[in-house]
Amino acid sequence: MAVAGAFAALWRYRHFVGGSVRRQFAARYVGSALGASWNVVQPAITVLIYTLIFGSIMKAKMPGIDDKLAYGVYLCAGMFTWNLFAEIVGRMSTVFIENANMMKKTSFPRITLPAIVALSSLANFAVVFALFLLLLLGTDRFPRWPLLWCVPLLVIETALAVGLGMIAAVLNVFFRDVGQLVGIVVQFWFWLTPIVYLPTIVDPPYRGLFDFNPIYPLILGFQQITALGGSPPWHAIGWVGALALAALAGGYAVFRRHVGEMVDEL
Repeated sequence: MAVAGAFAALWRYRHFVGGSVRRQFAARYVGSALGASWNVVQPAITVLIYTLIFGSIMKAKMPGIDDKLAYGVYLCAGMFTWNLFAEIVGRMSTVFIENANMMKKTSFPRITLPAIVALSSLANFAVVFALFLLLLLGTDRFPRWPLLWCVPLLVIETALAVGLGMIAAVLNVFFRDVGQLVGIVVQFWFWLTPIVYLPTIVDPPYRGLFDFNPIYPLILGFQQITALGGSPPWHAIGWVGALALAALAGGYAVFRRHVGEMVDEL
């Protein structure tokens, strides 16, 4: 299946993909009293915890910024961006195993399964980030037109996560320990990225290691836009964009090569 064929297959099965995304979005809260309203309530509580607890109660502050909510906003931007990346990689690493029965019994383009994971994760992110923007608007911190810079950052991040997730997903079919390993790697990766802490607390000789962390420039970009009123570090994002494209191409190549074998292995 060439790349054009993959897009054609996704378009032909767009109703299947869209319906699956909607079902996954709603299924998280089926049977609860508030139902789908939890899609809004839960992220709203998360935003309030980050901004009020860390900003007002714990008095965490950004160096050189006299704003008690600045650190909470900085933390929200980093956490929400990271959560999107981690969710796509984590869920995609097990997507073929979790849908083994459907893959063996039903004829459909297998490429739709990673697409469903990516779109479902983006839908969850959209709800959380929209509430975050409402908070910024209500506290007179809305970034206005620089917010448009979030779009290319989001595209690069999604491409990177999907590429890495597809490689992990294929490997996990043949080597079942890969799924567990992905969770461990993602957990370590989180703490190696300045999200809950500022890079300035790290000793200068080790700060250069952040330059080799591909997710860090993207997270820093969101933080610069929303918390610091600056622009993304475009000089550092260029190589991340190239890496994301390579990861996406590599992930699709691995998937295309082994998609037939996966069904037999499952």
